[in-house]
Formats: sequence, structure tokens, C-alpha cells
Amino acid sequence: MTRERLSCWSITLIVVISLLVGSIAGGLVGGAVVLSLGRQAPPTTGPTATPAALAAPTIPPPTAGQPPQKVATEESAVIAVVKRVSPAVVTVVNRMTPQQGVFGTVPGSVARGSGVIIDKSGYILTNNHVIEGSQELTVILANGEKKDAREVGRDPVSDLAVIKIDAANLVTAELGDSNRLTPGQFVVAIGSALGEFRNTVTMGVISALGRSLTRDDGSRMENLIQTDAAINPGNSGGPLVDLQGRVIGINTVIAGRSGFSEVVAEGLGFSIPSNTARFVAEQIIRTGKVARPYLGISHTPVTPRVASYYGLAVKSGALVTRVEAGSPAARAGLQAGDVITRIDAQAIDDENPLLNVLMRHQIGDTVKLAVNRYGKELTLEAILKEKPR
Repeated sequence: MTRERLSCWSITLIVVISLLVGSIAGGLVGGAVVLSLGRQAPPTTGPTATPAALAAPTIPPPTAGQPPQKVATEESAVIAVVKRVSPAVVTVVNRMTPQQGVFGTVPGSVARGSGVIIDKSGYILTNNHVIEGSQELTVILANGEKKDAREVGRDPVSDLAVIKIDAANLVTAELGDSNRLTPGQFVVAIGSALGEFRNTVTMGVISALGRSLTRDDGSRMENLIQTDAAINPGNSGGPLVDLQGRVIGINTVIAGRSGFSEVVAEGLGFSIPSNTARFVAEQIIRTGKVARPYLGISHTPVTPRVASYYGLAVKSGALVTRVEAGSPAARAGLQAGDVITRIDAQAIDDENPLLNVLMRHQIGDTVKLAVNRYGKELTLEAILKEKPR
């Protein structure tokens, strides 16, 4: 019995000593691990993070001068422009003259466009094609008020027209200087999109300057502003505005389908420069028409591609395709196939199209025409007359 008891006590003592040694060793190892982790991780302060806090990290605010601040500035500028110009933008409703058809008189259709008030007494600038063929004109102001309007004058060459309503102290828009424009500059278009959505605002940039387009009748519109601001049917005649609230163009046309390819162009709108609009509007208000210096030719601008196709000796100018009988050009001796390279000291090129150069002269001026005729250089003189209506 004594030996058995001694063995039991021995076993018990060994177990107790083992447990004590294990506890001490575990504590030392755990302390070493904690100390190691403490050296690797930076100290933290503040309350313990909760699961919700871990799931929603904090995003630092933008610093001064970063894009969000710039966007806010541009947004404020656009809002200010819209508040300033929108009251001067109107919807123009054109009830056209009835047409005589095979089965009798066909009622005139109704067309809608836009316009912008340029004088407190009621003069409104719009497109010629918006009011062409009108029997009755109505203007809807920005506040929804309707006014009867009358035609003051039209200029098909520039696709501009002036109409008038009987009113006073109207809100007007300022015409800016289109010669100061730069591609990439932000612009805002305002108008009656689709003829129904009054004072629709769109924004974009000036995509290019000095563009030319050929119209359905074969004539060309020159020196146009190209923009990617969305312009829809009904926007015609409405203003294109810079971020200072100045009208720098009158929206006139959008690019549509191209030939038979069924390709729809997007972001291709065109506006008439404000300096052209000012020149035309002032003459129409003063005399009811635009007196334009007239040569009496049809022409095609010469580009390197045109020069190569026709085998021309020059790379720029105006290729004469037709000379009207009895016109100043005919009297000067111009012929189809001639290339007008210069009028007086001004070269004819992409920057200075023929019609623009002619408009810098007065009716009755005698001008010298530098002409390249199948490689031979000539100088002819023409006396400019007023363009027949």
C-alpha cells in the first residue's frame, strides 16, 4: 500500500509540474508574438473600428484646383449664361402659303424654328429657311406669350432673316465678336428642339472654324462655325452662345445621312458667325434687304484635291464654273475654267473665301482680279454691282 500511494503522489506531482511549465512557456511565446506584431504595426489612436466603419472607407476631399472644382466653375458659368440669354430666345411658327396641287389647293404646312431678340423694340434674328414661304408668322416668347410677327427682310445667301413683333422693353441678347473664337472653346446652344421643346439647352465646344457646306441648290454656305453642341430640327435660328453670354453664332444646319451609306453623323452642327449676322441684320433693319457686291459667277473653292482632279496649276482660289451673261464678270472677261487667286491684295483661300472677300468691298468698287487661266497669269478689272434679287 505504501509503495502504491507513493507512486500515485509521484504521478500527481509530475502532472502538476508539467502544467506549470506549459503555462509559463505558453505565456513567454505569446508575449513574444505580441511584441513582434507591435513592432511591425504602427500605433493606432481613437475608438476601436466597428464592422460598419470598416465597410465604408473615407474618401479624402478634392484639393483646390482639382477637376471637381473646375467642373463646378464651368457649371456655374453655364447656368448664368442660360439665365441671361434664355429670356431672349423665342420659338418662330411659320404657317406657310397654301400650294396649288393636281387635286386643288393644298393647305400650307406649319414649320417651327427658333430666333433671338436683338433689339428691345422687337427685332428678332432667325434663319431665312425658318420663315421662307410664310403666310403667317407667330412668335412664342420664353414665358409662353404669343405674338404676331411680320417679315422685315430675308437674305437667302447667308440664310438669315429678321422679323419683328410689336412689343417694348424686351430682353435682348448681345452679339459677340466671332473673329475671336477658338476651336475647343465651350459654347451653349439654346432653341426649340423639334419645334416643341422650348428653350432647350445643350452644351459642347467649337469643333472647327471656316467650314463650308454645299446646299441642295448647289450654292455654298461659307465660313461656318462647327460645333458638337446638340442641334436638332427646330433649333434653326437659335443662338450659339459663349460662356460670357454673348451670341457668337446663329444655328443653321446639322449634318444628316451621308449619301447612300445610311451613316448618321453625330455632333456635327453648324452656325453662322455673329459678325456675319450683325452685318446682315443691320442692313435688313435699315433697308429691308442686303446689298451684296456681285460678280456674276458660279464657282468652286479650289483645294489640293480639286486642283488634282482638274489638273489646275494652282492649289487655292475660286474655280469659275459659269459666267452669267452681262454680269460684271462677263464684262471683265472672266471665263469658265479660270481660277481667281486674288482680289486686289487679298488672296482667295480657305481662310478668305471668295464671297467673304467680296463682302469687304462696296457696290461700285473697281477691283483687280488675279486669274490663272490654264497656267497663264492674268489681271482683269471688274466693277462690282448689286446682286439682283
